[in-house]
Amino acid sequence: MPTLSMLRTLGQARILKRVGLVALLLLAIVMLVRGFLGPSITTDLIEKRDFIQTVVASGHVESPHRVEMGTQLTGTVKRVPVLEGQTVEQAQILIELENAELQAALKQAELNVVQASAKIRQLNEVQRPVLEQAFQQALATQSTSQNALLRAQELFAKGFTGQAALDEAQRLALVSQSQVISLTEQLKSLRPEGSDHWLAQTNLSQAQASVELATARLRYTQIKAPVAGTLITRNVEPGDAVQPGKVLMVLSPLGDIELVVQIDEKHLSQLKIGQLAVVSADAYNSQTFKATVSFINPGVDAQRGSVTVKLKVAEPPAYLQQDMTVSLNIETARRPQVVVVPSDAVHNLSKSPWVMLVRDGHTFKQDIVVGMRGTPWSEVISGLSPGDRVVHDVLWTEENARVRLK
Repeated sequence: MPTLSMLRTLGQARILKRVGLVALLLLAIVMLVRGFLGPSITTDLIEKRDFIQTVVASGHVESPHRVEMGTQLTGTVKRVPVLEGQTVEQAQILIELENAELQAALKQAELNVVQASAKIRQLNEVQRPVLEQAFQQALATQSTSQNALLRAQELFAKGFTGQAALDEAQRLALVSQSQVISLTEQLKSLRPEGSDHWLAQTNLSQAQASVELATARLRYTQIKAPVAGTLITRNVEPGDAVQPGKVLMVLSPLGDIELVVQIDEKHLSQLKIGQLAVVSADAYNSQTFKATVSFINPGVDAQRGSVTVKLKVAEPPAYLQQDMTVSLNIETARRPQVVVVPSDAVHNLSKSPWVMLVRDGHTFKQDIVVGMRGTPWSEVISGLSPGDRVVHDVLWTEENARVRLK
């Protein structure tokens, strides 16, 4: 006969069997319900909203122009008092060359100016007064000799003197006349318009030009910032031998900042000068600033299939640096309160767009006409109405399938 413990074990087994049968029955019911109602899917509710079409791009920060600086002299670098990345003021010294030889040349040129100036003073203060005095004496001598000649002629006519006396008087008159003519010409040359004075003034001008040249060459030994800006490249160190034609530094001037981006040519028709963009630097992606489209290259880069676009930044943030990478959204159009659909829910968006709608628990294909396109929304001109539900998964292509909404 079965014992009491055996009966208890048998009863427990029967209970477990019944529980298992019930669980299997419930699972079968759930599977039947799911099969009847269809799988659970995610949908997007179609509604009206303000639509903003944007073009997304990335690029870098660039100044409208860069200043490449070098030397006009061949020499040795004495010191470089600035560092790469440093902000410099206009006329600040960036590079200084050895200049001892040029300083000596300047001193020599200045001495030549002093010497030429002294020559002019000598002409004005010594030679001309002496000649003027000699000229007055020559005039007096000429007057005396002329009077003596007249008396000799009278005496010779009366027979009181001979021919020798007359000839001597004529000779003295001619000598005195020649002295007056010679001194007259010498005085002319010493006046401001005269040749000697002009030659002395020319020597002074040449000496002064030599000073200016020596000063300019000495000034070339200091390479200064032509404008205020940021030093973005430094290719020189103290002790380097430098010569003209080599770029030693590159300066990015302060002021206008440009963003240079490459945009896919398919967006070219959407772009216009003056469009606004919201920009963020990759290094400070939590902060944004505004920019304006200022240039659209009319040519297309055939290799990359892109167009170069430049944007001006009216109020650049302080952290913005030369060559920083930036991301931006250019607003190309705006529509108030239009029907929109998520772009990633549209099949064949670029050619014959359609979506998978859900109505009365079933899916069906719906052709739509798309207007403006953007990320993440696209404008729907016809084919959808507010309240429609579109299958979010673009991979779902089964029509007339029974589904459940999550």
